[in-house]
Amino acid sequence: MQTLTLVHSESFPIGRYSDALRRESIFTLPVTSLDELNSDSGSLRVILLDPVINNGRPSSFDGRMAIVGVGLEEEPKWLTADTIYLDLPENPPAPALVSAVKNAWQSLYQKLRADQLERQLGERTRELRELSEVGIALSTERDHSVLLTTILSKARELSRADAGSLYLLDEVNGERVLRWKLAQNDSIKVGAFEEMVLPITRRSLAGWVALTGDTLVIDDAYALPEDVEYSINRTFDQKNGYLTRSILVFPMVSHVGELVGVLQLINRRKKGPPAKLTAETVPSEVVPFDHETVELMRSLAAQAAVAVENNSLYKSIERLFEGFVTAAVTAIEQRDPTTSGHSFRVADLTVELARVVDRDDDRYRDICFSAEQVREIRYASLLHDFGKVGVREQVLVKEKKLYPLQLETLRNRFEFAMKTAENDANRRKLDYLIKHGPEPFAGFGAQVDEELREQLAKMRKDFAFITKSNEPTILPEGEFQYLQQLAEMEFGDIRGERRRLLNPEEARILSIRKGNLDAGERSEIESHVTHTFNFLRKIPWTKDLSAVADIAYAHHEKLNGRGYPRKLTAEEIPIQSRMMTVSDIYDALTANDRPYKRAISTERALDILKMEVSDGLLDAALVNLFIDAKVFERAGVLRT
Repeated sequence: MQTLTLVHSESFPIGRYSDALRRESIFTLPVTSLDELNSDSGSLRVILLDPVINNGRPSSFDGRMAIVGVGLEEEPKWLTADTIYLDLPENPPAPALVSAVKNAWQSLYQKLRADQLERQLGERTRELRELSEVGIALSTERDHSVLLTTILSKARELSRADAGSLYLLDEVNGERVLRWKLAQNDSIKVGAFEEMVLPITRRSLAGWVALTGDTLVIDDAYALPEDVEYSINRTFDQKNGYLTRSILVFPMVSHVGELVGVLQLINRRKKGPPAKLTAETVPSEVVPFDHETVELMRSLAAQAAVAVENNSLYKSIERLFEGFVTAAVTAIEQRDPTTSGHSFRVADLTVELARVVDRDDDRYRDICFSAEQVREIRYASLLHDFGKVGVREQVLVKEKKLYPLQLETLRNRFEFAMKTAENDANRRKLDYLIKHGPEPFAGFGAQVDEELREQLAKMRKDFAFITKSNEPTILPEGEFQYLQQLAEMEFGDIRGERRRLLNPEEARILSIRKGNLDAGERSEIESHVTHTFNFLRKIPWTKDLSAVADIAYAHHEKLNGRGYPRKLTAEEIPIQSRMMTVSDIYDALTANDRPYKRAISTERALDILKMEVSDGLLDAALVNLFIDAKVFERAGVLRT
């Protein structure tokens, strides 16, 4: 309650006005000099300036004064814009003096009140602005641990709390619990924090708030009412020489009214730069959490709850998508077991190479992959071969040039031809025996048997050559010509008709110069890239994953335009795809699960990568980084 005091000089005839002033409850204070005044905030003062005391100004006032000048020839020069000044003639009537004093006091009071409200408005505006900024920060943060740290830090910052804790609602064995996720303290160094699970009961502050949904405002933690159900744990204070005084505990509730967690703030500091609190300084430096702060924290809690809930939902979606990607890769590998683990290894290698590129200060000093871009690279690498679902399985798992059934048919044909040769030899011997008798037969029979042995040996040798030619290796020129000769050889079938040991299709396939696929099969295998792209572009990727399809689409392109399927050149190939190409080739060379080729050593694989650089196929800088940084080792896929 403000009181009105009239300050006057000792020589001023205040007595003649005493009754009038007393009726208006105006106190009087005689002074010999204005320097005797002080800025006692318990009252508002009106200074009565007369010619006697008008020799100076109050030294301890900041200019916000109410002054009534009596009999002054001119207004004092030292007045400021904050000064309320009223002028009266010498020896004014009592009603005029009282009215002037009251008007001056009222004007000063209104001015001070307006200043106070303006400061409060500025403070609330600042708090709301900061709260808005906090809301924006919380809504954009995807890292869960960073999000929780930001929530608690901002709550403490806005409330001037020295310490605080954050709890999230969880479930253990079907029972709801509070998981203590975070603790912060500006005055006491918090050691390695370990999460704890707390039962939700009314005995703890956080448990009580979680059960009731109410906010707890405690002015003195060591002076709790006797009838409350909760108590504070004094162990921390006793162990660290701390003193917990004011506490604010409030729930974080989602937009649908469901509890998400609990925030607990401790020891609200007075205004001013934060200083470390001790048990001795807490009583003088810590104040209760006022109503405005409580309301501000409730607003922050609502924003924090939404942010935590959205973050948890985002993580759930991420886990769902991770499961989908894993299932998709598993489906690919089950259809093509020969490349089992390839997609995961390529993803590991490419992500590791991306991190190396991120740290490179030479050619790629301007390249910096964000966490979202690294995740984009990983998904593109994991799914780069998904289009193999559109390739015939027999082509995917083909080990030799001929399919197993084709080779078996060819084997049966050779065996039939050999049986035919044996039958022909036996028929010749029988015809000779019937025609010439047993005496000359011995020599003839031996000659026929020798011819048969030579014929069968040659057919076995020819089939062994066919088996060798069936391997997916480079076919020398001489062997190619010999295959053409074999394609002209004939035998008689059971109807006596002449047939070729090798039909034109078999001869064509066995004549594949390199590898085990003909042009049609190779084109079908290469089509998996287009199938991958067509599949991936149908997925409604989020903005930060929008390039997954394009990255995977280019992983078989080469810098000189000799890749597939679009014959892109260096400038048109994304760096993410170029990194994946290096990883893809390295793993294909060193993988020991390919039935159509043997795994080669790491050293040999790296030499081949260098050769491909020399041929203008691969990015030289990326290959050098891959080798120099030993990406293949750091990704855990070193081959011997």
